[in-house]
Parts: sequence; structure tokens; C-alpha cells
Amino acid sequence: MSKILIIEDEEAIADLEKDYLELSGFEVQICNQGDEGLKAALAGEFDLIVLDLMLPGMDGFEICRHIREEKNIPIIMVSARKDDIDKIRGLGLGADDYMTKPFSPSELVARVKAHMARYNRLVGSNQKNNDIIEIRGIRIDKTARRVIVDGTEKAFTGKEFDLLTFLAEHPNHVYTKEELFREIWDMDSIGDIATVTVHIKKIREKIEYDSAKPQYIETIWGVGYRFKV
Repeated sequence: MSKILIIEDEEAIADLEKDYLELSGFEVQICNQGDEGLKAALAGEFDLIVLDLMLPGMDGFEICRHIREEKNIPIIMVSARKDDIDKIRGLGLGADDYMTKPFSPSELVARVKAHMARYNRLVGSNQKNNDIIEIRGIRIDKTARRVIVDGTEKAFTGKEFDLLTFLAEHPNHVYTKEELFREIWDMDSIGDIATVTVHIKKIREKIEYDSAKPQYIETIWGVGYRFKV
């Protein structure tokens, strides 16, 4: 049974989320304090974390940063704050998704299932030999989920790795933000395609010599993005 950690200080919300997730077959643990939630996240074997932004003890941004230093499991950040800067910061720290309160518990369940399904497919490969993509100084090890740029390993979040790999596997093909969102996040109508822009920016910072003049991931104005070879 897949195990979910909810870090949420509003007990009524946490209990409602727990009920819906358990009805969908998940095992759920709740932490109401930020620092306690971080300890549980690092010590436990969880498959996904639902992380509130505003928490006593430690905020969601700090928790997300610490988790990403050690684990690559999906993180869904939730908040009543609607500012784009919070969403951009959360995604930039490694969150896989950002939901603005209020939202329906059924929407949360849908996103949890989508993120976990994709994560399990990507890490569940039993290939004997590592699947490697090499393009102009970039080495992407799909099996080990590692990225080497000019001999130096770069740290990528789960969705950053997925997006870079997808584009590199389809060189010179121009994809719209909507197409990339559907492919990487497995959702047609749930979420915000601005997520794609944020992740492209973070990827460029890690693989480009000058992210302002990208040599790998090009922006095709009015259309989308392509990986140039």
C-alpha cells in the first residue's frame, strides 16, 4: 500500500484529505507541525508528500528544500496564498505541483494518483543496462536518473529530469507548453502550464553556459520549446 505524508497545521483540512486518500487505498500519516513533518519525511518511507506552505515550526519552503536534498519523491505543495511568486518559489525548490486553497479533496486525490503513477513508471524500470542519452556534452542516464554536464553531475528534481529527458529524446521537435504539461504531468485540465516555464528556466540554469542565450533548449516564440542538436 502506498504511503502518503500530509504536513498540514489545519487539522480539519488534514483529516478531510486523509479520509479521501484512505478511501482511495492510500495509507496516510499526518503531521501538524513543520519541524515534526520534516523529521517524519526524512525518516519515513513515504511515496508522496502533501506539504502546506504556512506551518508552525518551519515553513513549507524550508521543508521542501531539505527533503529535496535527500529524496526525490513527489511533493505537492498547497497554500491559501495565490501569489505567483510563491508558486514559482515552491516549484523552484523542487515541488512537483502547487495547489491553491480551497480545492476539492477529489482534485487532490486525482493529482496524487497522477504524480505517483508517473513516478512509479519512471523508477520501476528493470532494465539491465543503463539507458543513456548523450548530446553535445550532456549525458542523461535514464536508469540511474543522473545528468552529467561537461563531466560535472548536476542535481535535478524529478520533474526537471523528466522534462529534460523528454525533450532530449525528441530533438528538434517543437512542443507547446500545453503538450509538455500533458506529457510530463499526466494531466489535461488540472494545474497551471506556467509550471512548464518555471521548470525550463531551472533546467537552463543547470545545463546552459549562458541561460540567457540557450544553446540546448530553445524558445520558439509564440509556439513553445525544442531541444536543438
